[in-house]
Amino acid sequence: MSFFNAPTTTATTAVQGDKDIEVADPPSDSISSLSFSPQADYLAVGSWDNNVRIYEVSQNGQTQGKAIFPHQGPVLSVCWNKDGTKVLSGGADNAARMFDTQTGQPTQVAQHDAPIKCVRWIEMPQGGILVTGSWDKTLKYWDVRTPTPISSVQLPERCYTLDVVYPLMVVGTAERHIQIFNLTNPTSPFKTIVSPLKWQTRVVSCFPQANGFAVGSVEGRVAIQYVDEKDVSNNFSFKCHRRDASAAAKDQSLVYAVNDISFHPVHGTFSTCGSDGTINYWDKDARTRLKSFEPAPGPVPTTSFNRNGTIFAYAVSYDWSKGHSGMTPGHPNKIMLHACKDDEVKRKPAKR
Repeated sequence: MSFFNAPTTTATTAVQGDKDIEVADPPSDSISSLSFSPQADYLAVGSWDNNVRIYEVSQNGQTQGKAIFPHQGPVLSVCWNKDGTKVLSGGADNAARMFDTQTGQPTQVAQHDAPIKCVRWIEMPQGGILVTGSWDKTLKYWDVRTPTPISSVQLPERCYTLDVVYPLMVVGTAERHIQIFNLTNPTSPFKTIVSPLKWQTRVVSCFPQANGFAVGSVEGRVAIQYVDEKDVSNNFSFKCHRRDASAAAKDQSLVYAVNDISFHPVHGTFSTCGSDGTINYWDKDARTRLKSFEPAPGPVPTTSFNRNGTIFAYAVSYDWSKGHSGMTPGHPNKIMLHACKDDEVKRKPAKR
């Protein structure tokens, strides 16, 4: 681990302002994952340059790099533990690592037979554990103090995405399988479904109330799914991250992947971001879009709200949606901070 040498950069506008703020000293390669600490405005960033960076975001919009620690391959996922003292990361080196923000020491805490696509911290009644989802088609639970997993779950296919809001965990795999776990019984899913969307699953994200989840796919569509049978009448899907192919051909659409879905921690509204370079805020209960903006040319691969929903972080970098051939020189690698205004993220009042 080493601390960034760059000085604190003063942003031209405070986070409260209208202009989104660029984080100083971003990664040198594509950004795969963003995660805010649940306790303070620290942002963990995973990148294809094999490193995890931790930034401090101050009230006046300044950002400062606080720490960096390496993997031996691209970093694919980052998260924090509940008290904000540890950053967990998984990568293409088949390992998960834990960085202790108090001692500055990284340690390896998990191992798979293939890249680890997702890491999430689960705060159980008996204490916190780490879950890792891998392309080796397994899910593993870890007590980070011991080198062997507590248990391992066989998945139907490679893990592409997972999310946890205790006691709900949802795992999306290749071939459109979705497994839903009640973490009071973490070793077997209580429900397995095929995604309601016709194309490959890119992201799943649990509702803050833990009663359902959103699914995003590569073909510009999102599905809202409730867990309980009594609520399934509220399930629906909608198109997003699409454009008319041309002014003349209104019936033909260019379709882009939905890369990430982030729920607002206070209002329960959510964001989607896509390969088209746009970000949308949505109210699922009113079934309406609250805001749309196109922050910069280039795909938006990942997003994160801070703990109280006042800051929205998003990355602008190549998202590998066009494979290796799409990785052309000159792609930006930026992390931006957007000040959330109430009228953007608050739910619409119910119609009488």
